[in-house]
Formats: sequence, C-alpha cells, structure tokens
Amino acid sequence: MTLKSQGRLILVIISFVFFVNACSLQPEKPLAKFSPIEATINDVHQAFINQQLTCSELSNLYLQRIEKYDQTTKLNAIILINPNVDSRAEQLDKEYEQSKTLRPLHCIPVILKDNFDTADMPTEGGSIAMKGSLPPDDAFMVKQLRQAGAIIIAKSNMAEWAFSPYHSKSSTHGETRNAYDLDRVPAGSSGGTASAIAANFGIIGMGTDTGNSIRGPSSHLSLVGIRSTIGMTSRDGVIPLLLNRDIAGPMMRTVEDTAKVFSVIAGYDPADPVTEPAKQHNEKDYTKFLKKDGLQGARIAVLRELFTSENSNPDILSLTEKAITDLKKLGATIVDPFVIDNFQSLAAATGFCSRFRFDLNNYLLTLGKNATVKNLQEVVDNKLYDQGIAGGMQWATSIEADITPDKQEVPCVDVENDPRRKDFRDAVVNAMNATNIDAIIYPSWRHLPRKIGDFESPHGNNSPIIAPHTGLPAITVPMGFTKAGLPAGLQLLGKEFSEGKLFQYAYAYEQATQHRRPPAKFN
Repeated sequence: MTLKSQGRLILVIISFVFFVNACSLQPEKPLAKFSPIEATINDVHQAFINQQLTCSELSNLYLQRIEKYDQTTKLNAIILINPNVDSRAEQLDKEYEQSKTLRPLHCIPVILKDNFDTADMPTEGGSIAMKGSLPPDDAFMVKQLRQAGAIIIAKSNMAEWAFSPYHSKSSTHGETRNAYDLDRVPAGSSGGTASAIAANFGIIGMGTDTGNSIRGPSSHLSLVGIRSTIGMTSRDGVIPLLLNRDIAGPMMRTVEDTAKVFSVIAGYDPADPVTEPAKQHNEKDYTKFLKKDGLQGARIAVLRELFTSENSNPDILSLTEKAITDLKKLGATIVDPFVIDNFQSLAAATGFCSRFRFDLNNYLLTLGKNATVKNLQEVVDNKLYDQGIAGGMQWATSIEADITPDKQEVPCVDVENDPRRKDFRDAVVNAMNATNIDAIIYPSWRHLPRKIGDFESPHGNNSPIIAPHTGLPAITVPMGFTKAGLPAGLQLLGKEFSEGKLFQYAYAYEQATQHRRPPAKFN
C-alpha cells in the first residue's frame, strides 16, 4: 500500500470514529416536553430525576394555567396566589441539587380550600367578615404537606362558611363553575378546589367534608376524594362548620396520588384530641394497599335504598349498574341487595345539629388580636354575609351563645356520646359483619350537577346520609360520564379505620376502567 493510500485509510478510520462518537453523544430519544395536563406526583418526580424540569419551572407552568384559564373562562376557582411561590420553589430546587433526594411530595403544587389556615396567606372561609384574616400559623395538614416538600401555590373559592353542599359561592369572590360544563355547579362547599384540580391548576387539592364537601365536588368533577374515619385525621387550623362531623382531606385525579397525600396528612395530632385512635390505626404508607387485582375476593354490598329508578337520573343509574358489573368482573362478590335494619328511621334520626356558633367562636379565639371579627354575633349584627345564606345564618344563631353543644336539648356531640349516631353506626357495621361485607357502594349523587342558579331541581346527594353521622370512612372514585359529558362518582363506604381497603378497591376499579378524563375547555 502506498503512503498516499495509507493516509486516505487513516482519514477514513478517524472520520468513522468521530461519527460513532458523535452518534453516541446523542440521546436515543429526545425527552418530551413536560406537560402539566393530568400530571401525577410520580410524573413530576421522574421529570426532576431526568433533569427535564425544575421546581421553579413546574410552579410557573401551573401559575400560567391559572392565569390563562381561571378568570377568562369565568371558572372562578382560584381566589389567591401564594406570593411566596417563587422563593419556595427556588429553595426546593437548591435542596434537591445539593441532596439529590426528593421528599415524598417534593415541589408538588397544592390548591387549598379557603378554610385551611396558612401563616403566609389570608384564610377567609369564603366570608367577607374574614376578609384579609391572617392566621398565626399553619393548619396541621398544611404543616404536614410543607414538611413533605409540597408547595402551596394558591387558595380556592368555597361556599361561604361551607354552608352549602350544592354550590360554591362566597361573599368574597362569588360563584365557582363546573370545569366540565360552565353553566353548572361543581357542588359545594369545596367546589373551588374540585374545579381547580379537574382543570389541572395543581396536583394536590385539599377540601373539607362535613356532610358532602369532599366527595360531592369530587363526584361532579371526576376526581377521587376521601372522607376518613373521624379520628384518623386532624382538623386543627381548619375553620369549622360542625366539629363533631368535620373532616379535611385530599381531592385528587388518581387514587395513587390520593393515597400518597393521605399517608402524609393522616395521623395523630396533639392539638386535635379526636385523633388519639390514629396512634393505633394509622398506616405509614397507604400506597402498599394499591393492587390492580385488589378486588379479587372482596365482598361488595349494593345499597339499593340510596338509588332507585324513581329517585335517580337514568344516566346515573346506568353508570352505577355498569360499575357493579365491572366490580364483579374484577373478582368481587356482589351482595345485592344489601339490607340495613331500620335504615331509613336511623338515618332520619341523626340529622345535622347546629353547633356552628360554638365552634366558630372557639376558632376565632385562636386568631388572637388580629381576628377581623371576635364572634359570630358580630357577623350577624353587621350583616357581613351574602343574603343567599340568610337562612343558614338564622340556623347558626338559633342556639344561644352560652349553650355548649353538650347542653343543647338534643346534645350535638360525637358518635360515641350520641346514642342516635352510635345506633346508626352499629346497625351499618352489624349488617356488614353479618354477611361478611368489606365495603358498601352507591352513587355519590343520584342526579346531574345542577345549573348555576337552580335551587329547585332534585339533587340526589347521597354523601350526607351515612358517613358523616356514623363516623365511617368513604371514598368516591370516577365511574364515567353521562351522555351529556358530565362526570359521576361511585362511592365506597367501609368500617372504621378501613381506609387501606377502600384505597385498594378504588384503585383496582380505577385502573381497570380508566374513567377519568380532563375537561375539554381546559386543555
């Protein structure tokens, strides 16, 4: 071989080596741009690990969505942006850069209902009487979320004082609409949180439920919402409605994310003595219950008394029957019908009693000298409320200020100290035990979401009937959409402290059916 030929060969070899090296430096597949639409906690954390996203970028994505969609569509779900979002995001980015470790909810954006205390943002309870009220510290659940790395990006609108289960209208920010149909309600009172999470304004939604207000709005917005056993979660730092029935908790797009958040916020809180049982019953990680075959061998009871052809929308009935068929296909034994002795009379005997004045006045004391009002009487005397809740205010003040709940003519107390509530709970649990039932099912609502301003059409709200009075846990999970494209929810109710099983069954059903889809106007 001539010297010239050798030189050419060397050049060819060098060129080939450079070509191979250049190819090896290119990723096999370019990383897709991160989308916040239907993003999960795992999606976000994987994007951080892949160096595809920073906390600051993620927060801005959600803030941009809020700015683009919330007021322009008149959804009106968000009332206040946290002014510390940027600094908190930068802090979390630095922490991850240094530690290379993600906290359980690292940088996951949270939408808080306007009745959760936050030391860095006003907490107004949807009431003009509380306008600008700045609590001295965070609610227990807010502290837990922040400690787990979550970032509070905004607060959501709510029904004034959480009075209404049917719509979410405050005297501070007006009416919230349903993200799936802007002419309809998102239910109440956590409708702002529900519409915000459904529209992908955040990943974690936090609501409260006295009779309906986690499960009801979740059903109307194709979300997962859990009302825990009374005693499993703290209410400290949450503006109360009726403290003997109040629960706070997550409203999310997936069962897995709901279980992750519940693992963070559940448990004993010395500031709320009702949580003493959580020391014994709380699980550290509820995601361990999530199994795709989790319905195999489960015994699920259908409570037909809560939905009939006479009192239900035909589309809701059809979806419920389809859900029952799906549960059976997934390995559950369906007990249908399921009978609870004296169900109607027991349910009717445990109606909601009025202790709002007592509970609110105690909450206002925690605000100290910075309280915008000192007691409920000030609110009434100065007419600091929307006239739409005038009846509710009359109900709230029907008990004299000096009468404590235990001294009312019919004591307005907890389950163990109220024979009516205890009898109801025992009847439900005894019926479940007699036939070895793991969970009871029924539609969360028997009718479609009402139109805005409609207070007369049948509502079909099943959520207040059992869980709030008995203290038993219940979860709602999407069960599909009506012909008009409106969401509906399937509710599963369990025995005390059976949250793990409820997550298990809801997850197996969700994974098999995949009913959740985002609202079309917010893509």
